[in-house]
Amino acid sequence: MKRSEINSALVWAKDLLEANKIKLPPFGYWTMKDWHEKSESLKTIKEVMLGWDITDYGMDTFDQLGAVLFTLRNGSLTDNTVGVPYAEKLIILKDGQRLPNHFHASKTEDIINRGGGVLAIKLYNSLENGDVDYDSDVQIDLDGVRHTFKAGEEVHVMPGESITLRPYVYHLFWAKEGMGDLICGEVSSINDDNTDNYNAEPVARFSTVEEDEAILHPLCNEYGRVL
Repeated sequence: MKRSEINSALVWAKDLLEANKIKLPPFGYWTMKDWHEKSESLKTIKEVMLGWDITDYGMDTFDQLGAVLFTLRNGSLTDNTVGVPYAEKLIILKDGQRLPNHFHASKTEDIINRGGGVLAIKLYNSLENGDVDYDSDVQIDLDGVRHTFKAGEEVHVMPGESITLRPYVYHLFWAKEGMGDLICGEVSSINDDNTDNYNAEPVARFSTVEEDEAILHPLCNEYGRVL
């Protein structure tokens, strides 16, 4: 992605959050000058990758396949003295925009429709070899109530509702077309985007950035390079 595209997405996401009266912690608004001035006290933020995350999954199709994410809280799978033993994110999607079909081997997560449009999701079990099981029914909890869905059946999560995704359950979710931009919350066990994303599509978790303008806010996967 070009840095100008990332910066534009950041402005759009902050405006959408503001319109929905959702405030970020202070570091969500820091300039590069702020980051450099506070660099000596940011060990936790850097190690557990708090902050902004924008990706087109290496496919150069951000408006269709991609997301703006912000990690508010997180911990470490290898060092329990860093951060907290849980994670919280915001996942901000344009109308029709989706994430790839994927599962996690470690993380259990609630995905919550925090506002805006309709969260649409398709669910699949995984086979022993890790491939997608396109045949068997999937059992899942929606706000604590057990449901059974056909593999690939489209499930809708309305504002205020949530879905619990356990390890090895493939999930493909998006902002339902024609229903508006969407703000999702994610509350989960510790999140590790470097090791715990298993995609059914040939995608890359983080995008390569083409620097065509100055950085508005650094992304969580580039702290070591730009700070």
